[in-house]
Amino acid sequence: MFNWLIVQIAQPNFKMFNPTPLNLPPYPFKITKKDDVVFIFDELRKKHLVLTPEEWVRQHFIQDLITAKKFPKTLIQIEGGLVLNQLQKRSDILVYNSDGEKLVLIECKAPKVKITPSVFEQASRYNSIHQAKWIVLTNGLQHVYAKMDVEKGSFVFTQKMPDYLDL
Repeated sequence: MFNWLIVQIAQPNFKMFNPTPLNLPPYPFKITKKDDVVFIFDELRKKHLVLTPEEWVRQHFIQDLITAKKFPKTLIQIEGGLVLNQLQKRSDILVYNSDGEKLVLIECKAPKVKITPSVFEQASRYNSIHQAKWIVLTNGLQHVYAKMDVEKGSFVFTQKMPDYLDL
């Protein structure tokens, strides 16, 4: 509910924009509107993006990584490309360490999309290319954290993800 208030206060002349309240802290996003299309400013890519439900989740999760988990902005890649089974795909968020190693692969879904085993399988296929130490799935309401167990070639699910400096 608080997220809606931020949007309304920041842009009082807009028609009602009622995003889904998420299970993430609210952030003061820069929301604009042009020709009945609502945009959100992505501070990492320094551009306005169409505000879809998935983008709403992605921008909140990025801010949570930066603000709460102390992830350096410069080590976060958004919508990076990868080739999987000869098809071009994109991972939502990929976080690196300062040595360039892939630490966390994050897949964001719209709030209405349930986090299911098939969603985890999609992220796991992407991670077969990336080899990140963590996979995170989020729809903004539910968050799933899985740490790679290299010795067993499997994942261990956890209740939360550590801060950047503890990875």
